[in-house]
Amino acid sequence: MRKLTGLILTTYLAACFAASGIAQIPAGQIPLKSDSASPEVSITKHSATIGGKLIHYTATAGTVLLKNEKEDSVALLGFTAYIKDGEPDPGNRPITFAYNGGPGSSSMWLHMGALGPRVVVTNDAGLTAPAPYKTVENTNSILDVTDLVMIDPVGTGLSHPIGKATVKDFWGVDQDIKSVSQFIKQYITGNDRWNSPKYLLGESYGTMRSAGVSDYLFESMGIQVNGVILVSSVLDFHTLTFKDDLSFELYLPTYAAVAWYHKKIPNTPDGLESFLKEVRTFASGEYAAALSKGDALSDAEKDQVLVKLSNYTGVSKDYWSKGNLRLREEVFTDELLRNEHMTVGRLDARYKGINRDLLSENSQDDPQSTQISSAYIASFMNYFYTELKVNKSLNYKINAYNTEGFKWDFSRKKNGDNGGLYLPNTGEDLASLMSKNPNVKILVLNGYYDLATPFYATEYTFDHLALEKKIKNNISMKYFEAGHMMYVNPASLILFKKTVADFIQGTTR
Repeated sequence: MRKLTGLILTTYLAACFAASGIAQIPAGQIPLKSDSASPEVSITKHSATIGGKLIHYTATAGTVLLKNEKEDSVALLGFTAYIKDGEPDPGNRPITFAYNGGPGSSSMWLHMGALGPRVVVTNDAGLTAPAPYKTVENTNSILDVTDLVMIDPVGTGLSHPIGKATVKDFWGVDQDIKSVSQFIKQYITGNDRWNSPKYLLGESYGTMRSAGVSDYLFESMGIQVNGVILVSSVLDFHTLTFKDDLSFELYLPTYAAVAWYHKKIPNTPDGLESFLKEVRTFASGEYAAALSKGDALSDAEKDQVLVKLSNYTGVSKDYWSKGNLRLREEVFTDELLRNEHMTVGRLDARYKGINRDLLSENSQDDPQSTQISSAYIASFMNYFYTELKVNKSLNYKINAYNTEGFKWDFSRKKNGDNGGLYLPNTGEDLASLMSKNPNVKILVLNGYYDLATPFYATEYTFDHLALEKKIKNNISMKYFEAGHMMYVNPASLILFKKTVADFIQGTTR
C-alpha cells in the first residue's frame, strides 16, 4: 500500500543524471522555474546512526524521465534515493527498490514507517495526538546494509504521464509491472549499478507488483534479482474476494488471532502460535468440508461446526448461524466488539474505533488508517519539502484514488486473460522466475492481525505454486504480532529490520 527510491555519489552525479534523464540540481537549491514536463531533483547530504553506526548518505528526491522500449518519453517518475557515502566499491553494494501498493498508493508509508532514515512517531494500537507530530531518526532503517530507492508509480507522488502517454498506459497489472521495470533498468544503467546485488521490496499490492517485476526484469531485460521481500503479501486476488468458500476458510485463522488479541476467546489460550496452528487445522479440515457440503450438511454437523466457529472467533454461535457459517471481513470487524460500541481495524485489527451504527454489517472506516494517516502525511510532507528540499511547487500525491478516472485494469495478457475474466495472480510469475532462476530467494513478512492480506491466504498461495521441492526452501516466512503495516509496532519494527537485513546479507555472500 506504500513506498520509496534512491540515487548516487556526488563524484559522478553529473554523468549518472545525464544517462538517467535526471536534471542535476545543487544540494538544497530550489529551481527558479518548475516545469512539470521536465525532470528535476534535489540532492542533499545527511547522516544518521543506524545499526549502531554513524552512516553518511546522499539523498536524491525528485523525478526521472521515463522512456518506453521505443525510447519515447512517457512519464516523469518520482523517487527518493538514499545512497551510503564512502563505500570503496559502490557499484557492488546491495540496492533495494521499494514501493507500497494500493494499487494507487505512493511509497510514503514504508518510507516514513520502516525503511527510510526518518520515522514518524505514532501511538501504537491507539490514538495518536494531533500536530505537532514527531519525526525521529530511524535507527532501524536498512540503509546500513543496502542503498535504497523508493518508487512512486504513475499517479502517485510526483509521477505523471507526459507526451502522448496517458494514465491508461500505467494503470493496470501488466502496465504497472512494465513501467516499474523500465524505471529500474534506467536507474541501474544511469547509476552504474548493474553489478549490485538487487532486491525488490513491496507491501500489499506492491507484493503483486514485485512478483511480476522480478519475472519481467529477468525475462525481458536480463536483470536477475538476488531476492524479493514481500510485506503483507497478496499474489492471488482470488483468495481475498469472498466469491466462493475459499476466502472464508483462509480468513478464519486471522479472525481467531484478532479475537485472541481482544480476549474474546473463551478460556483464552496462552500461546497465540499454538492456538493458530489448531485453527488452521480446523479451517482446512472440518470447516472446509462443512462448507463444501452446502445444504447437504446435517443439522448435527452444522451445530458442531458452529460451536467451534464461535469458540475460535468470539462471535456468537447465533450470528455465525445467521451467516450460514460464513462471515466476510467487514462483517467480522463490525461484530466482534459490537457490544462495546466499537469496531476493529482492517489493516491492523489491534486498533479500535467507535461504531456509530450498531446495526451495521459494514465498517464505516478503518480505525488503523484514520488514527495514523494524518501523522504520516504531515510528517512526510514536512520532511520531503524541508529536509530533502524538494521544490515546493511540485505536488506530491499521497495516492491516486481522488484522481479523475482512476480505474485499474486487472486483466493480464501474460496469462491469456481476455478482458479481466480472471482475477490476477502474479504467483505464476514468481513460480516461473524461481524455476528459471533457482538462486533467487523470497522473504515473506506476515502480520497476524492483518485483515487486508491474511497470513493463511499467503500460506495457501505459496503452497499452490507447484514448485519443485528443491527450490521451496528458497522461501522463508516471518510472522509479527501486528497488522498489515507491522512496523508501526515498535517491537515489530526492530524485528522487521533484523529480518530484512539478515536476508539481504545472507543472499549477497
